[in-house]
Amino acid sequence: MTREQDHHDAARLAIAVGRINRRIRPSGDGLTQGQLSALSTIVRRGPLRPGDIARIESTAPPTVTRLVAELERLGLVERVPDAADRRSLFVHGTVLGEQAILRARAERADRIGALMASLDDQQRAAIAAALSALEQMAEPGIPEE
Repeated sequence: MTREQDHHDAARLAIAVGRINRRIRPSGDGLTQGQLSALSTIVRRGPLRPGDIARIESTAPPTVTRLVAELERLGLVERVPDAADRRSLFVHGTVLGEQAILRARAERADRIGALMASLDDQQRAAIAAALSALEQMAEPGIPEE
C-alpha cells in the first residue's frame, strides 16, 4: 500500500469512527460526554489524582476540578486524601459511578448491535476480522497527536 493510500484510508476511518461515535453516544444518565469520559477513566483506572485524570483525558486541570466536583455532587465519585501526602487527594468511582458506566457501555453495545444488524454477513465478518487491530489502536501507548 502506498503512503497516499494509507492517508486516504486513515481519513476514511477517522470520519467513520466520528460518525459512528455520534450515533452510539449513550444518554449516560444525563451526564455530558466530558463527565462520562472522566467517570469512565476514574472507574477503569482509579483511584487517580486529579492531575492524572487531566493528563489521561487531555483536559486542563481546572476543567477536571469542575468535572470531579460535579461527579462527586452526583454521588458518582469520591475524593479521598492521600495518606502519604495530606495536600494531595485521590478520586475513585463509587458503586453508583460504576453502575452508570455499565449502563452507558450496555447502551453503546446495543446501539452498535443495531447498526451491525443492518450489515450483511460479509460486512459483519470484515468488522470482526478488524477488531484486534482496532483494539490495539485504542490502547494507550499508540502515539497521539
